[in-house]
Amino acid sequence: MNLKGRDFLKLLDYTPEEITYLLDLSAELKAKKKAGIPHRLHEGKNIALIFEKTSTRTRCAFEVAAMDLGMGVTYLDPTGSQIGKKETIADTARVLAGMYDGIEYRGFGQSIVEDLAKYAKVPVWNGLTNEFHPTQILADFLTIKEHFGKLRGINFVYMGDARYNMGNSLMVGCAKMGVNFTACAPEAYFPNEELIETCRTLAAESGATLTFTTDPKAAVKGADVIYTDVWVSMGEPVEVWEERIAALSPYAVTKDIMATASEGAVFMHCLPSYHDLGTTVGRQVGERFGRDFMEVSDEVFESEQSIVFEEAENRMHTIKAVMAATL
Repeated sequence: MNLKGRDFLKLLDYTPEEITYLLDLSAELKAKKKAGIPHRLHEGKNIALIFEKTSTRTRCAFEVAAMDLGMGVTYLDPTGSQIGKKETIADTARVLAGMYDGIEYRGFGQSIVEDLAKYAKVPVWNGLTNEFHPTQILADFLTIKEHFGKLRGINFVYMGDARYNMGNSLMVGCAKMGVNFTACAPEAYFPNEELIETCRTLAAESGATLTFTTDPKAAVKGADVIYTDVWVSMGEPVEVWEERIAALSPYAVTKDIMATASEGAVFMHCLPSYHDLGTTVGRQVGERFGRDFMEVSDEVFESEQSIVFEEAENRMHTIKAVMAATL
């Protein structure tokens, strides 16, 4: 399959066959990495990483993957680029495309990464926008395939705020790949109707089911995967915590929730997670609202059912596959 020159902006742009190819390539490159087999497929090329929102996993995944492929990397943090401030997105895209073989963007609106791709003559990859997080979903799906041996027919439940990048992207990915998707949240926290309708069409083609419910116990009954994310995203004001905690507390993943799922169910999270009071923000919010955890209890996060760190490692292997295939 030839994906050379393609952008990777959202899973809606890729067919199930293309997604399967990227997952298979990820597994192949991961096996080579584990076996110590060099795979410097793009020796001498260079990529630029634009991070308007900082990250541990996304930055490390892109940098290690690029170096494994033989490439040089330039990291531009929020202070290291004039994008959108003194230089338009179109101008930035054309400048960087003249120096680099590929560009990653992690930041705010999806329109920004789409504009970068429009004006750059090299592949552009979405490391996260407000609307979509496609590289994370590839890592999630690789992890599920490794654990269960398949994707099609898996019962997948997303607990919490499903309105933004993770809820959107997981719903799209599940609909395309035949995974039964359930969003469990207050009704006001469901994905937007237009995207739901698009995914209903995709699900009809793949055989997946889409379910939207406000009842946690009903949602997780028979679930193979229970997934959640932080309740307040990077860049949102601290004041949002009070509203989110009030609305989403019933949807926290606890031992009781996991016990209601199917035998052999796993817990997943894209990280970072407020599962205890071990972080500055977690401690501040926990003390203010009298909570020991937010979206998932420490008991679940540290349990044998939790595969979050395998999932985190797979960010690197799947990002490597995306770059290897598109450059």
